[in-house]
Amino acid sequence: MNNNNKIPEVSLLKFLKHSANILKNPLPFHHQNFTEKGDTFRLNIGFKKSVIFSRDAGFLEYALQKNQRNYIKSEIQTKDLAKYVGKGLLTSDGEHWKKQRKLIQPAFHKKQLANLLGSIKEAINTEYDKIQTDKEIDIFPILNDLAFQTVVKSLFSSAANQEEINRLQYITESAQKMLVKELRQPYLGWWFKASGKIDSYLKLTAEARTILKRIVHERRESNTRYDDLLDMLLDAKYDDGNFMDEEQLIDEILILFTAGHETTSNALTFISQLLALNPQWQDRILGEIQNLNTETDDLMGFVTQAKVTQQVIEEGMRLYPPAYFIDRVNVEQDEFGGMLLEPGENLLFSVHEIHRHPNLWEKPEEFLPERFEDGGKKYSSQYFPFGAGPRKCIGNNFAMFEMIIAVSELVSRFKIISVADEIDIKPLITLKPKNAILKFTKR
Repeated sequence: MNNNNKIPEVSLLKFLKHSANILKNPLPFHHQNFTEKGDTFRLNIGFKKSVIFSRDAGFLEYALQKNQRNYIKSEIQTKDLAKYVGKGLLTSDGEHWKKQRKLIQPAFHKKQLANLLGSIKEAINTEYDKIQTDKEIDIFPILNDLAFQTVVKSLFSSAANQEEINRLQYITESAQKMLVKELRQPYLGWWFKASGKIDSYLKLTAEARTILKRIVHERRESNTRYDDLLDMLLDAKYDDGNFMDEEQLIDEILILFTAGHETTSNALTFISQLLALNPQWQDRILGEIQNLNTETDDLMGFVTQAKVTQQVIEEGMRLYPPAYFIDRVNVEQDEFGGMLLEPGENLLFSVHEIHRHPNLWEKPEEFLPERFEDGGKKYSSQYFPFGAGPRKCIGNNFAMFEMIIAVSELVSRFKIISVADEIDIKPLITLKPKNAILKFTKR
Protein backbone atom coordinates (compact mmCIF):
# COMPACT_ATOMS: atom_id res chain seq x y z
CA MET A 1 0.00 0.00 0.00
CA ASN A 2 1.36 3.40 -0.97
CA ASN A 3 0.82 5.94 1.80
CA ASN A 4 2.36 8.85 -0.10
CA ASN A 5 -1.12 10.35 -0.41
CA LYS A 6 -0.86 11.15 3.31
CA ILE A 7 1.40 14.01 2.27
CA PRO A 8 -0.84 16.92 1.18
CA GLU A 9 -0.22 17.99 -2.41
CA VAL A 10 0.05 21.30 -4.25
CA SER A 11 -0.88 20.96 -7.89
CA LEU A 12 1.31 21.58 -10.93
CA LEU A 13 -1.31 24.07 -12.12
CA LYS A 14 -0.87 26.16 -8.96
CA PHE A 15 2.91 25.99 -9.33
CA LEU A 16 2.77 27.21 -12.94
CA LYS A 17 0.19 29.88 -12.06
CA HIS A 18 2.58 31.35 -9.48
CA SER A 19 5.82 30.70 -11.42
CA ALA A 20 6.54 34.39 -12.09
CA ASN A 21 6.28 35.24 -8.39
CA ILE A 22 8.27 32.13 -7.43
CA LEU A 23 11.10 33.28 -9.69
CA LYS A 24 11.25 36.62 -7.82
CA ASN A 25 10.71 35.27 -4.30
CA PRO A 26 9.41 31.75 -3.58
CA LEU A 27 9.04 32.20 0.19
CA PRO A 28 5.50 33.70 0.27
CA PHE A 29 4.26 30.90 -2.00
CA HIS A 30 5.81 28.23 0.24
CA HIS A 31 4.56 29.96 3.40
CA GLN A 32 1.01 29.95 2.05
CA ASN A 33 1.30 26.24 1.30
CA PHE A 34 2.68 25.48 4.78
CA THR A 35 -0.19 27.46 6.31
CA GLU A 36 -2.80 25.64 4.22
CA LYS A 37 -1.29 22.13 4.02
CA GLY A 38 0.69 21.75 7.26
CA ASP A 39 4.38 21.32 8.05
CA THR A 40 5.06 18.97 5.12
CA PHE A 41 3.58 19.04 1.61
CA ARG A 42 4.34 17.77 -1.88
CA LEU A 43 4.75 20.34 -4.66
CA ASN A 44 4.22 19.02 -8.17
CA ILE A 45 6.63 20.80 -10.52
CA GLY A 46 6.27 18.69 -13.68
CA PHE A 47 4.88 15.49 -15.17
CA LYS A 48 5.56 12.83 -12.52
CA LYS A 49 8.06 15.24 -10.94
CA SER A 50 7.64 16.62 -7.44
CA VAL A 51 9.44 17.98 -4.40
CA ILE A 52 8.50 17.40 -0.77
CA PHE A 53 8.77 20.62 1.24
CA SER A 54 8.99 20.47 5.02
CA ARG A 55 9.31 22.81 7.97
CA ASP A 56 9.18 19.92 10.44
CA ALA A 57 12.30 20.42 12.61
CA GLY A 58 12.13 16.80 13.79
CA PHE A 59 12.10 15.56 10.19
CA LEU A 60 15.15 17.69 9.32
CA GLU A 61 17.02 16.49 12.42
CA TYR A 62 16.15 12.92 11.45
CA ALA A 63 17.51 13.40 7.92
CA LEU A 64 20.69 15.23 8.98
CA GLN A 65 21.56 13.25 12.10
CA LYS A 66 19.47 10.31 13.26
CA ASN A 67 19.25 8.55 9.89
CA GLN A 68 21.73 10.64 7.90
CA ARG A 69 23.19 7.60 6.11
CA ASN A 70 19.95 7.26 4.14
CA TYR A 71 19.78 10.94 3.11
CA ILE A 72 22.16 12.30 0.51
CA LYS A 73 22.42 15.66 -1.19
CA SER A 74 20.18 16.23 -4.18
CA GLU A 75 21.30 16.88 -7.75
CA ILE A 76 20.82 20.60 -7.07
CA GLN A 77 24.23 20.48 -5.41
CA THR A 78 25.87 17.30 -6.65
CA LYS A 79 25.10 18.04 -10.32
CA ASP A 80 23.67 21.53 -10.96
CA LEU A 81 26.01 23.47 -8.65
CA ALA A 82 28.89 21.03 -9.15
CA LYS A 83 29.11 21.82 -12.86
CA TYR A 84 30.14 25.36 -11.91
CA VAL A 85 32.32 24.72 -8.84
CA GLY A 86 33.46 21.13 -9.16
CA LYS A 87 33.28 18.17 -6.77
CA GLY A 88 34.34 19.70 -3.48
CA LEU A 89 33.05 19.25 0.06
CA LEU A 90 29.78 21.08 -0.58
CA THR A 91 28.86 19.20 -3.76
CA SER A 92 30.12 15.65 -3.15
CA ASP A 93 28.66 12.64 -1.36
CA GLY A 94 29.59 9.17 -0.19
CA GLU A 95 33.16 7.98 0.15
CA HIS A 96 34.59 10.91 -1.83
CA TRP A 97 33.00 13.37 0.61
CA LYS A 98 34.22 11.39 3.67
CA LYS A 99 37.76 11.33 2.30
CA GLN A 100 37.77 15.08 1.59
CA ARG A 101 36.16 16.01 4.91
CA LYS A 102 38.78 14.05 6.86
CA LEU A 103 41.56 15.65 4.82
CA ILE A 104 40.39 19.26 5.14
CA GLN A 105 38.94 19.29 8.68
CA PRO A 106 42.28 20.06 10.44
CA ALA A 107 42.62 23.33 8.47
CA PHE A 108 39.52 24.62 10.28
CA HIS A 109 40.49 23.69 13.84
CA LYS A 110 40.41 26.64 16.21
CA LYS A 111 44.19 26.56 16.72
CA GLN A 112 44.74 26.97 12.99
CA LEU A 113 42.09 29.68 12.72
CA ALA A 114 43.87 31.68 15.43
CA ASN A 115 46.67 32.31 12.91
CA LEU A 116 44.19 33.93 10.50
CA LEU A 117 42.34 36.30 12.83
CA GLY A 118 44.82 39.17 12.42
CA SER A 119 44.53 39.18 8.63
CA ILE A 120 40.75 38.80 8.90
CA LYS A 121 40.52 41.90 11.11
CA GLU A 122 42.80 43.84 8.76
CA ALA A 123 40.67 42.92 5.72
CA ILE A 124 37.51 43.93 7.58
CA ASN A 125 38.80 47.35 8.58
CA THR A 126 40.11 48.03 5.07
CA GLU A 127 36.56 47.65 3.77
CA TYR A 128 35.07 49.70 6.63
CA ASP A 129 37.32 52.59 5.60
CA LYS A 130 35.12 52.82 2.49
CA ILE A 131 31.93 53.53 4.45
CA GLN A 132 30.72 57.04 3.75
CA THR A 133 29.26 58.64 6.86
CA ASP A 134 26.25 60.91 7.32
CA LYS A 135 24.57 59.77 4.11
CA GLU A 136 22.30 56.92 3.11
CA ILE A 137 24.19 53.99 1.56
CA ASP A 138 23.52 50.41 0.58
CA ILE A 139 25.73 48.49 2.99
CA PHE A 140 25.51 45.14 1.17
CA PRO A 141 28.16 45.82 -1.53
CA ILE A 142 30.66 46.84 1.17
CA LEU A 143 29.94 43.78 3.32
CA ASN A 144 29.95 41.55 0.24
CA ASP A 145 33.43 42.82 -0.69
CA LEU A 146 34.46 42.45 2.95
CA ALA A 147 33.44 38.80 3.10
CA PHE A 148 35.12 38.02 -0.22
CA GLN A 149 38.33 39.81 0.77
CA THR A 150 38.34 37.95 4.07
CA VAL A 151 38.16 34.59 2.30
CA VAL A 152 40.87 35.70 -0.17
CA LYS A 153 43.22 36.90 2.61
CA SER A 154 42.62 33.75 4.65
CA LEU A 155 43.24 31.53 1.65
CA PHE A 156 46.01 33.32 -0.21
CA SER A 157 47.47 36.00 2.08
CA SER A 158 48.72 38.44 -0.59
CA ALA A 159 49.10 36.01 -3.50
CA ALA A 160 46.20 37.33 -5.60
CA ASN A 161 46.16 40.80 -7.15
CA GLN A 162 43.08 43.00 -6.94
CA GLU A 163 42.16 42.57 -10.59
CA GLU A 164 42.11 38.79 -10.18
CA ILE A 165 40.14 39.05 -6.95
CA ASN A 166 37.52 41.20 -8.65
CA ARG A 167 37.30 38.77 -11.53
CA LEU A 168 36.91 35.76 -9.22
CA GLN A 169 34.17 37.56 -7.32
CA TYR A 170 32.33 38.46 -10.53
CA ILE A 171 32.52 34.88 -11.84
CA THR A 172 31.40 33.35 -8.53
CA GLU A 173 28.35 35.60 -8.31
CA SER A 174 27.44 35.37 -12.02
CA ALA A 175 27.43 31.56 -11.98
CA GLN A 176 25.12 31.60 -8.97
CA LYS A 177 22.61 33.88 -10.71
CA MET A 178 22.54 31.54 -13.69
CA LEU A 179 22.01 28.52 -11.44
CA VAL A 180 19.02 30.25 -9.79
CA LYS A 181 17.39 30.68 -13.21
CA GLU A 182 17.96 27.01 -13.99
CA LEU A 183 16.42 25.86 -10.69
CA ARG A 184 13.41 28.17 -10.67
CA GLN A 185 12.61 27.79 -14.37
CA PRO A 186 13.17 24.05 -14.96
CA TYR A 187 10.76 24.23 -17.92
CA LEU A 188 13.33 26.44 -19.73
CA GLY A 189 16.21 23.98 -19.29
CA TRP A 190 16.18 23.08 -22.98
CA TRP A 191 16.48 26.75 -23.94
CA PHE A 192 19.36 27.45 -21.57
CA LYS A 193 21.30 24.62 -23.23
CA ALA A 194 20.27 25.29 -26.82
CA SER A 195 21.00 29.02 -26.62
CA GLY A 196 24.52 28.43 -25.31
CA LYS A 197 23.73 30.31 -22.08
CA ILE A 198 24.99 27.53 -19.81
CA ASP A 199 28.14 27.08 -21.93
CA SER A 200 28.97 30.78 -21.58
CA TYR A 201 28.92 30.47 -17.77
CA LEU A 202 30.96 27.27 -17.87
CA LYS A 203 33.60 29.23 -19.79
CA LEU A 204 33.61 31.81 -17.01
CA THR A 205 34.21 29.13 -14.37
CA ALA A 206 37.04 27.71 -16.50
CA GLU A 207 38.59 31.19 -16.42
CA ALA A 208 38.31 31.20 -12.60
CA ARG A 209 40.09 27.83 -12.45
CA THR A 210 42.91 29.20 -14.61
CA ILE A 211 43.39 32.15 -12.22
CA LEU A 212 43.44 29.85 -9.21
CA LYS A 213 45.93 27.45 -10.83
CA ARG A 214 48.34 30.33 -11.43
CA ILE A 215 48.11 31.34 -7.75
CA VAL A 216 48.70 27.75 -6.63
CA HIS A 217 51.68 27.31 -8.98
CA GLU A 218 53.28 30.53 -7.74
CA ARG A 219 52.85 29.46 -4.12
CA ARG A 220 54.42 26.08 -4.77
CA GLU A 221 57.38 27.63 -6.57
CA SER A 222 57.93 30.39 -4.00
CA ASN A 223 59.00 28.00 -1.19
CA THR A 224 57.55 30.58 1.23
CA ARG A 225 55.12 29.70 4.01
CA TYR A 226 52.24 31.98 5.01
CA ASP A 227 50.35 29.51 7.24
CA ASP A 228 47.14 30.48 5.47
CA LEU A 229 44.43 28.09 4.28
CA LEU A 230 46.22 27.48 0.99
CA ASP A 231 49.31 26.25 2.85
CA MET A 232 47.06 24.00 4.97
CA LEU A 233 45.41 22.54 1.86
CA LEU A 234 48.75 22.04 0.09
CA ASP A 235 50.15 20.29 3.19
CA ALA A 236 47.14 18.02 3.70
CA LYS A 237 47.75 14.31 3.09
CA TYR A 238 45.36 11.41 2.65
CA ASP A 239 45.76 8.24 4.71
CA ASP A 240 47.94 6.78 1.95
CA GLY A 241 50.35 9.71 2.21
CA ASN A 242 49.33 11.35 -1.08
CA PHE A 243 48.42 15.01 -1.52
CA MET A 244 45.33 16.37 -3.25
CA ASP A 245 45.70 16.52 -7.00
CA GLU A 246 45.48 19.97 -8.59
CA GLU A 247 41.94 19.65 -9.95
CA GLN A 248 40.58 18.56 -6.57
CA LEU A 249 42.44 21.39 -4.85
CA ILE A 250 40.86 23.91 -7.25
CA ASP A 251 37.42 22.36 -6.61
CA GLU A 252 37.84 22.87 -2.86
CA ILE A 253 39.04 26.46 -3.28
CA LEU A 254 36.05 27.28 -5.51
CA ILE A 255 33.74 25.80 -2.88
CA LEU A 256 35.37 27.97 -0.20
CA PHE A 257 34.77 31.05 -2.35
CA THR A 258 31.15 30.12 -3.04
CA ALA A 259 30.16 29.00 0.45
CA GLY A 260 32.61 31.13 2.40
CA HIS A 261 31.79 34.64 1.30
CA GLU A 262 28.18 34.50 0.14
CA THR A 263 26.58 33.34 3.39
CA THR A 264 28.71 35.62 5.56
CA SER A 265 28.04 38.79 3.58
CA ASN A 266 24.30 38.08 3.66
CA ALA A 267 24.28 37.43 7.41
CA LEU A 268 26.34 40.54 8.20
CA THR A 269 24.01 42.73 6.14
CA PHE A 270 20.90 41.44 7.88
CA ILE A 271 22.59 41.81 11.28
CA SER A 272 23.58 45.41 10.49
CA GLN A 273 19.96 46.18 9.58
CA LEU A 274 18.67 44.52 12.74
CA LEU A 275 21.14 46.52 14.85
CA ALA A 276 19.97 49.72 13.14
CA LEU A 277 16.37 48.87 14.06
CA ASN A 278 17.38 47.88 17.61
CA PRO A 279 20.01 50.45 18.68
CA GLN A 280 19.95 49.27 22.31
CA TRP A 281 21.88 46.20 21.14
CA GLN A 282 24.53 48.43 19.59
CA ASP A 283 25.00 49.93 23.05
CA ARG A 284 25.27 46.49 24.64
CA ILE A 285 27.86 45.36 22.10
CA LEU A 286 29.83 48.58 22.60
CA GLY A 287 29.86 47.98 26.36
CA GLU A 288 31.06 44.42 25.84
CA ILE A 289 33.87 45.60 23.53
CA GLN A 290 35.08 48.14 26.08
CA ASN A 291 35.08 45.54 28.86
CA LEU A 292 36.90 42.92 26.80
CA ASN A 293 39.51 45.40 25.59
CA THR A 294 40.55 45.97 29.21
CA GLU A 295 40.78 42.22 29.83
CA THR A 296 42.56 40.90 26.73
CA ASP A 297 44.46 42.01 23.66
CA ASP A 298 44.35 38.51 22.20
CA LEU A 299 41.96 38.23 19.24
CA MET A 300 41.08 34.60 19.90
CA GLY A 301 40.35 35.49 23.50
CA PHE A 302 38.14 38.34 22.30
CA VAL A 303 36.06 36.32 19.82
CA THR A 304 35.49 33.47 22.26
CA GLN A 305 34.36 35.83 25.06
CA ALA A 306 32.19 38.25 23.03
CA LYS A 307 28.95 36.62 24.19
CA VAL A 308 26.59 39.56 23.55
CA THR A 309 27.90 39.96 20.00
CA GLN A 310 27.48 36.23 19.46
CA GLN A 311 23.87 36.35 20.70
CA VAL A 312 23.08 39.12 18.21
CA ILE A 313 24.66 37.12 15.36
CA GLU A 314 22.82 33.93 16.30
CA GLU A 315 19.48 35.73 16.47
CA GLY A 316 20.21 37.40 13.15
CA MET A 317 20.83 34.01 11.56
CA ARG A 318 17.65 32.65 13.13
CA LEU A 319 15.54 35.33 11.48
CA TYR A 320 17.52 35.42 8.23
CA PRO A 321 19.39 32.11 7.75
CA PRO A 322 21.67 32.50 4.69
CA ALA A 323 21.30 28.78 3.90
CA TYR A 324 17.52 29.00 4.06
CA PHE A 325 16.83 25.61 2.44
CA ILE A 326 18.54 22.25 2.93
CA ASP A 327 18.05 19.62 0.24
CA ARG A 328 18.20 15.84 0.60
CA VAL A 329 17.21 12.66 -1.25
CA ASN A 330 16.45 9.41 0.60
CA VAL A 331 18.34 6.41 -0.82
CA GLU A 332 16.10 3.66 0.52
CA GLN A 333 12.42 3.60 1.39
CA ASP A 334 11.83 5.24 4.75
CA GLU A 335 9.07 6.39 7.04
CA PHE A 336 8.81 9.45 9.25
CA GLY A 337 5.82 10.70 11.18
CA GLY A 338 3.46 8.34 9.38
CA MET A 339 4.72 9.40 5.95
CA LEU A 340 6.02 6.67 3.67
CA LEU A 341 8.94 7.96 1.60
CA GLU A 342 9.65 6.03 -1.56
CA PRO A 343 13.32 5.79 -2.61
CA GLY A 344 14.60 8.89 -4.37
CA GLU A 345 12.20 11.49 -3.01
CA ASN A 346 13.39 15.07 -3.48
CA LEU A 347 13.20 16.80 -0.10
CA LEU A 348 13.59 20.50 0.60
CA PHE A 349 13.63 21.56 4.24
CA SER A 350 12.82 25.22 4.87
CA VAL A 351 15.24 26.46 7.53
CA HIS A 352 13.62 29.88 7.17
CA GLU A 353 10.23 28.46 8.20
CA ILE A 354 11.66 26.25 10.96
CA HIS A 355 13.46 29.26 12.48
CA ARG A 356 10.18 31.18 12.59
CA HIS A 357 7.83 28.33 13.46
CA PRO A 358 5.29 29.53 16.06
CA ASN A 359 5.32 26.18 17.83
CA LEU A 360 9.09 26.26 18.30
CA TRP A 361 9.89 29.87 19.18
CA GLU A 362 8.42 32.41 21.55
CA LYS A 363 7.59 35.58 19.59
CA PRO A 364 9.21 34.08 16.47
CA GLU A 365 9.02 37.23 14.34
CA GLU A 366 10.74 39.45 16.92
CA PHE A 367 14.48 40.19 17.25
CA LEU A 368 15.31 38.86 20.72
CA PRO A 369 19.03 38.01 21.04
CA GLU A 370 18.55 37.32 24.76
CA ARG A 371 16.96 34.00 23.80
CA PHE A 372 20.54 32.81 23.10
CA GLU A 373 21.91 34.11 26.41
CA ASP A 374 22.65 30.60 27.67
CA GLY A 375 24.08 29.49 24.34
CA GLY A 376 22.32 27.73 21.48
CA LYS A 377 22.46 24.15 22.81
CA LYS A 378 18.86 24.15 24.02
CA TYR A 379 17.76 25.00 20.49
CA SER A 380 19.95 22.40 18.76
CA SER A 381 16.90 20.45 17.54
CA GLN A 382 15.30 23.49 15.89
CA TYR A 383 18.18 25.83 14.95
CA PHE A 384 20.17 25.02 11.81
CA PRO A 385 22.14 28.05 10.52
CA PHE A 386 25.08 25.80 9.63
CA GLY A 387 23.16 22.57 9.12
CA ALA A 388 23.71 19.67 11.54
CA GLY A 389 25.19 16.21 11.81
CA PRO A 390 28.28 14.94 9.98
CA ARG A 391 27.73 17.42 7.12
CA LYS A 392 27.50 20.50 9.33
CA CYS A 393 29.34 23.39 7.66
CA ILE A 394 33.09 22.81 8.03
CA GLY A 395 33.66 26.57 8.22
CA ASN A 396 31.16 27.35 11.00
CA ASN A 397 33.87 28.44 13.48
CA PHE A 398 35.63 30.49 10.79
CA ALA A 399 32.34 32.22 9.92
CA MET A 400 31.43 32.93 13.55
CA PHE A 401 34.88 34.37 14.38
CA GLU A 402 34.81 36.51 11.24
CA MET A 403 31.31 37.81 12.01
CA ILE A 404 32.13 38.57 15.66
CA ILE A 405 35.13 40.65 14.56
CA ALA A 406 33.12 42.31 11.77
CA VAL A 407 30.16 43.25 13.99
CA SER A 408 32.30 44.44 16.90
CA GLU A 409 34.52 46.55 14.61
CA LEU A 410 31.48 48.05 12.86
CA VAL A 411 29.76 49.01 16.11
CA SER A 412 32.96 50.37 17.67
CA ARG A 413 33.57 52.63 14.66
CA PHE A 414 30.05 53.69 13.71
CA LYS A 415 26.59 54.30 15.02
CA ILE A 416 24.20 52.48 12.65
CA ILE A 417 20.98 54.35 11.86
CA SER A 418 17.95 52.79 10.18
CA VAL A 419 16.39 54.33 7.09
CA ALA A 420 13.53 51.86 6.48
CA ASP A 421 11.23 50.09 8.94
CA GLU A 422 11.30 46.81 7.03
CA ILE A 423 14.05 44.45 5.90
CA ASP A 424 13.77 43.33 2.28
CA ILE A 425 15.01 39.95 1.10
CA LYS A 426 16.05 38.45 -2.23
CA PRO A 427 16.14 34.65 -2.03
CA LEU A 428 18.62 33.16 -4.50
CA ILE A 429 20.80 30.10 -3.79
CA THR A 430 21.26 31.78 -0.43
CA LEU A 431 18.98 34.27 1.32
CA LYS A 432 20.26 37.65 0.16
CA PRO A 433 19.36 41.16 1.37
CA LYS A 434 17.68 43.69 -0.89
CA ASN A 435 17.86 47.49 -0.60
CA ALA A 436 19.93 47.38 2.60
CA ILE A 437 20.02 51.18 2.93
CA LEU A 438 21.51 52.42 6.20
CA LYS A 439 23.13 55.57 7.55
CA PHE A 440 26.39 55.62 9.53
CA THR A 441 27.82 58.26 11.81
CA LYS A 442 31.30 58.12 13.37
CA ARG A 443 31.47 57.41 17.08
